[in-house]
Amino acid sequence: MSDRTTDYTNDGQQRIIKLILVLFGDVVNGMTPAVLARQVGCSPAVMTRDLYNLQLAGLADRDETTGAWRLTPRLPQQAIKVWTAIDAAEKRLQEAKNRFNRNPD
Repeated sequence: MSDRTTDYTNDGQQRIIKLILVLFGDVVNGMTPAVLARQVGCSPAVMTRDLYNLQLAGLADRDETTGAWRLTPRLPQQAIKVWTAIDAAEKRLQEAKNRFNRNPD
């Protein structure tokens, strides 16, 4: 963190981030709004609003059969992109090492 004297934190934004992290806990079955509200530490009404906003952003969806909410593939797909980029960088780094480790003719 920095030495800023201004507090830029926002409770709603921090709660949404926490909610996303909690939703990663069960991407198969999901969790009910009541469980999510308890884990995030907010009221059911606030949880309903937060879940609606995640749904609007394409990050969460509701299982109509169980009523449980779960992450959509959108965020996990971003994690796969990160690992793919890291793998590509490792490959380039190894190629550079190999180039510089060759014995001179």
